[in-house]
Amino acid sequence: MHNAAFRAAGLDWIYVAFEVAPGRVPEALAGARAFDLGGLSVTIPHKAAAAADVDELSDDATAIGAVNTVVPAGDGRLRGENTDGAGFIASLADEGFDPAGGRCVVLGAGGAARAVIHALAGAGALDVVVVNRSADRAQAGAVLAGVAGRVGTPADVAGADLVVNATPLGLTGVGVDSLPVDPGLLGPGQLVVDLVPNPAVTPLMKAARSRGARAAGGLGMLVHQGALAFELWTGRSAPVGAMRQAALEALG
Repeated sequence: MHNAAFRAAGLDWIYVAFEVAPGRVPEALAGARAFDLGGLSVTIPHKAAAAADVDELSDDATAIGAVNTVVPAGDGRLRGENTDGAGFIASLADEGFDPAGGRCVVLGAGGAARAVIHALAGAGALDVVVVNRSADRAQAGAVLAGVAGRVGTPADVAGADLVVNATPLGLTGVGVDSLPVDPGLLGPGQLVVDLVPNPAVTPLMKAARSRGARAAGGLGMLVHQGALAFELWTGRSAPVGAMRQAALEALG
């Protein structure tokens, strides 16, 4: 996706993957400084460790406690950003959905869920309900939404305008046939977003559509968070269309 963006923008850049063992994030960031890299993406399980080891953090990364994008900040310093939340809100716009004043339920309380919860509150959602097996983690997530946030139960899904699956259930190889919520709680007038990007149509999406709800997958958030990272690294507008096409091809 990023290499397609670099080609479309005429940049002589390349994006490659580096495997980093748990506990070695400080060394990886030292390498980024030593090689004067143009930026980094950070994925699980390193997002929290990166937040602890960069030189400065954006407001979003500070609030969420996780970094998914690292940007050079001059003089060998590195700034940690989190583009997941803003990427998610941009993906909702693609679906014609504005969360302002809406009732939202987020299933899960991990890093992606935290980014979504924080972003929904910032976008003016009236109610951001966090549903998670661990009450403590659900409470920690709900705090990110301020006065709009609260801990809920699966029953809250029935009254939601937006339902977001931020758990891995449905991901290829991870409970591929599992549903994070009873589909009987879904219905017309709802938008159900499954952040799982692969498969392109998840069991939850199929179930939502069978109940008359609209459904979208994780591709939109994947593309938009990457586009925001591209802009942070390069200072140029992202070729979102080229990035989306590359992601579609990669996912088959």
